[in-house]
Amino acid sequence: MGNYPGAAFEPGKRGSPVLIGRTGRRHDPPDVPAEVPPHDPPMIVLSNVTKRYGAKILFENVSVQLDPGKRYGVTGANGAGKSTLLEMLARQEDWDAGAIDIQASLKIGVLEQNHFAYDEQRILDAVMAGKADLWAAMVEKEKLLAGEVDDEIGVRLGELEGVIAEHDGYMAEGEAAELLVGLGIPVERHGDSMRSLSAGYKLRVLIAKVLFGRPDVMLLDEPTNHLDLESIQWLSRFLVEQHKGTLLVVSHDRHFLNSVATHVADVDFRTITIYTGNYAEFVGAKYENQQRGEATAQSAKKKIGELEDFVRRFGSHASKSKQAQSRLKQIEKLEEVVETKGAKRSSLVRPFVRFEFDKPSGRDVLRIAGVRKAFAEKVVLDGVTMNLNRGDRVAVIGRSGIGKSTLLKLLVGAYSQLDSETKPFTLSPDAGEIRWGHDASVGYFAQDHHESLGETGKGTTPYDWLYRFDTRRTKEEIRGILGRLLFSGDSALKPTEALSGGEAARLLLAKIVLGRHNALVLDEPTNHLDIESIEGVLEGLIKFEGTVIFVSHDHHFVSRLATRIIELRDRPAGDARPGCEMVDFGGTYDEYLNR
Repeated sequence: MGNYPGAAFEPGKRGSPVLIGRTGRRHDPPDVPAEVPPHDPPMIVLSNVTKRYGAKILFENVSVQLDPGKRYGVTGANGAGKSTLLEMLARQEDWDAGAIDIQASLKIGVLEQNHFAYDEQRILDAVMAGKADLWAAMVEKEKLLAGEVDDEIGVRLGELEGVIAEHDGYMAEGEAAELLVGLGIPVERHGDSMRSLSAGYKLRVLIAKVLFGRPDVMLLDEPTNHLDLESIQWLSRFLVEQHKGTLLVVSHDRHFLNSVATHVADVDFRTITIYTGNYAEFVGAKYENQQRGEATAQSAKKKIGELEDFVRRFGSHASKSKQAQSRLKQIEKLEEVVETKGAKRSSLVRPFVRFEFDKPSGRDVLRIAGVRKAFAEKVVLDGVTMNLNRGDRVAVIGRSGIGKSTLLKLLVGAYSQLDSETKPFTLSPDAGEIRWGHDASVGYFAQDHHESLGETGKGTTPYDWLYRFDTRRTKEEIRGILGRLLFSGDSALKPTEALSGGEAARLLLAKIVLGRHNALVLDEPTNHLDIESIEGVLEGLIKFEGTVIFVSHDHHFVSRLATRIIELRDRPAGDARPGCEMVDFGGTYDEYLNR
């Protein structure tokens, strides 16, 4: 999609915008979210809110209301202000002008971003802290019971029992455990400390914490980051079936938004536009809105021309002066129409990504035989055998931590012509063989973007960093590649260490484009990209005539791109062999799910 106007549209119509400024089992989310009847009055009201960061204006005189029971998918380009909006609603960020009114009785739950805040707690306890009153009562009860109990303490214990009963405290551990299981954390880990978890799994605990709190308003900023496909499906189902309050969720996963959202809050043009419907309906409505707005602006421009011609011809004639003045007033009103309805510069821009190569690979691109990889005593992969053929587009799927990234790092490590930035992120097998075929040229996208830029990237600009990989290219060619990946003007000259997550990802994609490889190994290429950037990368990969093997937890991305599925999964009960089980399915992701 290109640039869109933020003009008003018919309210109340499905797909139209209104601009007003427990179980441990996993389920597939429904295709269409349940309808939520309108409620009155609104729970949250923004009135003429303005927010600036230095010279950059994120919001300007925004007036919008958020209603009970509605689930809002918050969309917009990287840096448009989505996270800032949630922070303002949570009272974690101030605004410059206007007012944000939130009903005083509302309980607001926020997905916390500090993954280290609960390192000293048990995983289960961190979740139960989501109900602050209940958790405080449980902690105080345990503390009192550890000492001598006199009459006064007995009275206090009775009061605490009342608080615990009021919050269903005797069901709390079971409920918290089911949330954790649904999010992929097994029961045997629940007594471990938070410190024992990776950052991605700490995020899952924090999601469980906010879900456990059952707030009236839930604010989730990128909750699907670091979740595998099954956990995303479980979260979708929970939010649709279990959360009855208002939801605002920032996500770049369009399938997740289609599953969850009843409305879309589009952050663009320095304002917030509310659309009825899920993400797919929003895209169509926004495009239609643009077309109507531009048509209205063109009609107004034509009328202005006619009125200006009349004023030029008759403005000096006394008998026509009143008519001329009337037409001047009409021109002023029409100019306002042109300004509000005409095409505006959207913050959402799609990069142009084309992956090309100089020479195709042979028919047999990659052969893997009996590969084993262990870290200390933990065997991750054992006996892995597979072949890749020219033109395959293979998605490697499976739960987080099962070995998907390890497999990709082994594949890249077997390629002999690695650059200095890529080599530290690769691995070698403990046993078995990995052999790339004749004329294979391998490009690698690592999951950790900033580390992938390397120590040599520090103190350089995107232009300087990219140029060093092919000094035969002209200045214009390098700038052309960067421009198509949305590094234009000063953004191509900013320090690489100052790049956002999305910018770092696009710079790594620019390196792959520059390399003109015929085989691409991509580990979570959509992380940190906004939806339009994801679509740009997806279009480029679909048109790519080489071979792709990739890991992604984006359902839409996998469904559109993959022609073959490799699933890594836990071995069935009773199978004592080490490592995971590999299932090779020769079909699309939708066909795989239907199977």
